[in-house]
Amino acid sequence: MSQPAAFNISQPVSIGFGDTVTLVEGSTFCRSDHRGDVVEGGSHGLFFRDSRVLSRWELRVDGRPLEPLTVDLPEAFAALFISRRAPVGGLADSTLLVVRERLVADGMRETITLQNLGSEPTVVSLEVHADADFADLFAVKEGRVALGGADIGVVNDELVLRDRADHVRGLLLTATGNPTVSPGTLSWRVVVPPRQKWQTEIVAQPTWANQSVKSRFRSGEHFQSSVPAQKMQAWRSTATKVEPDHRVLAQVLRQTESDLGALLIHDELGDKRPFVAAGAPWYMTLFGRDSLLTAWMALPLDYGLSVGTLQQLAEIQGRRVDPVTEEQPGRIMHELRRGPLSAAVLGGPVYYGAVDATPLFVMLLAEAWRWGADENIVRSLLPAADAALDWASRYGDRDDDGFIEYQRATDRGLVNQGWKDSFDGINFASGRIAEPPIALCEVQGYQYAALLARAELAEAFGQPATARRHRDRAAALRKRFLDAFWLPDKGWYALALDADKRPVDSLTSNLGHCLWTGIAADEHVAVIVERLSSEEMDSGFGLRTLATSMGAYNPMSYHNGSVWPHDTAIAVAGLMRYRHVPGAVELAERLTAGLLDAAQAFGARLPELYCGFGRSEFRTPVPYPTSCSPQAWASAAPLLLVRAFLGLDPHVPNRRLVVSPRLPRDWGRVSLTELDLGGNTVTIEAEGETVKVNGLPEDWEVVTPQG
Repeated sequence: MSQPAAFNISQPVSIGFGDTVTLVEGSTFCRSDHRGDVVEGGSHGLFFRDSRVLSRWELRVDGRPLEPLTVDLPEAFAALFISRRAPVGGLADSTLLVVRERLVADGMRETITLQNLGSEPTVVSLEVHADADFADLFAVKEGRVALGGADIGVVNDELVLRDRADHVRGLLLTATGNPTVSPGTLSWRVVVPPRQKWQTEIVAQPTWANQSVKSRFRSGEHFQSSVPAQKMQAWRSTATKVEPDHRVLAQVLRQTESDLGALLIHDELGDKRPFVAAGAPWYMTLFGRDSLLTAWMALPLDYGLSVGTLQQLAEIQGRRVDPVTEEQPGRIMHELRRGPLSAAVLGGPVYYGAVDATPLFVMLLAEAWRWGADENIVRSLLPAADAALDWASRYGDRDDDGFIEYQRATDRGLVNQGWKDSFDGINFASGRIAEPPIALCEVQGYQYAALLARAELAEAFGQPATARRHRDRAAALRKRFLDAFWLPDKGWYALALDADKRPVDSLTSNLGHCLWTGIAADEHVAVIVERLSSEEMDSGFGLRTLATSMGAYNPMSYHNGSVWPHDTAIAVAGLMRYRHVPGAVELAERLTAGLLDAAQAFGARLPELYCGFGRSEFRTPVPYPTSCSPQAWASAAPLLLVRAFLGLDPHVPNRRLVVSPRLPRDWGRVSLTELDLGGNTVTIEAEGETVKVNGLPEDWEVVTPQG
């Protein structure tokens, strides 16, 4: 009999919609039910490199499923499934506790502990049934029946599963406790003495071309001392500590730190900083738009994420014209995949069909530099930034009208290539879908900010002519934008211009992005604040993507009336940028309060999106069925809220820090400690409109309301 694991049960959690438990670590994730079983026929599974390497993982005790008690999720990569043996017929209680401790990290380790709480020995028959279909992530997500399957065999008392289609992907299952191993099953028959425990440890290790992927599991270790836990601790030890008095905000920020740490993907070659995967379960990979915006939002926590993201994206920046993958010189990619169907779905492992990632790349490069990114790294990325701006002129502006448009190159690409990329996401007030080429309002804002960002870098690095050229281009773009996109009879900017240059006149949350980038005019913002303040847009739990008065409005849609936390957070940051406009701060506070109420309802973890029903309809936000959680930019959104209300704007190269807080009254005090600014460990404490800053040298300029 082996030694029992030391259970460190923190706070059991409610699993939520569908009772699906998702564990994530880097690009590996596992989805199961609340018993811990991976059940065939749905979206459950252990996924590695965009392929499902376990499609069945079911535990049976005495031939029956367990009776679940609770699930504890101490970290995003670990779970304790706490169950009991189903009571014998005629009895109400059971004396056998069954705990499955699961750890995900480039594979999966599960420790099963049987604890006999009775006064006499108990005989237990234990079986684990395993299978794999090696289905591509896309096939699982879309509910398509996967072709092929697994060849299953037993070699040296180990269960071996191989992809029948190509024999490249595989899985090796090993277990302690001397199991009987047969194709697809590990089984034990044990006697557990009274008041004692019995334990087995099972490791599911992916293989590639018959070689095991380097294991990060050590036998007998608890999840607290595992490699993922050490990685998480290293992340937490270097990240800024953000601590508000507000109880719910504090819980949400702790979840933010945990989820971003679990979503970190480290460069396999080890020569670049980590970046953040877009989100579980379907986007555990590098995404252009998502990873860039997440890195921006996470700057107060760790500017290193922005450096890793920029380096990774620059390495696979477009070099040639390929209509199948939509690659173009200078274009920043949309999505990176390594699954078996990547070529069939995306045209290759890298798909470039995004219109907004390219200017966002340039924006983030300058912002990371302001926050303290190494100047040599920033300089090394300038060619990529210039190639991105060249793409905007040569390929993004398809008709030389000064705006960036998109239209997919083939019938396999994304129809819509902004952040609202569902097929019906861009529509007129009547509900009619807009025809491409389409110029989105927020993309013009991103390009405006990108030009100003590159101009600032040019000034700093002794390129005055380049700086003037980009500033002139930015000013010209802003003038064209204000003339073409403003709808004076509506009181908002058009969502887009369609193929005929007609303004797409629906009222949407994209307005908030225009405020965030600064392309909006003050006189327009005053009216926009009124529009966004209406019940048409403010659901009470955040900003709706589309107003209730629009023809395509559907609160249960993906982009036409739902609420996306990152989208609302960007709008709040935009409102605080225009804090001098009447009503802007008040609306920002109201939207933020709604987001925090939603976060509390979701157990402190903001999901990718939720339905846009109003508070008057339902007291709590209604989940969106296939929403990702954890999802990177939703997890990072609370950090952007904190930064916006702090008015936090560092400029490390100029040795200048601006902090102009307008904190909501119920937040109380907010402190940032161990904030790294140019090698200086800084502490900021703010409440209301007052702030104290410590840790900066005397030669720094600190700008606060108190002077």
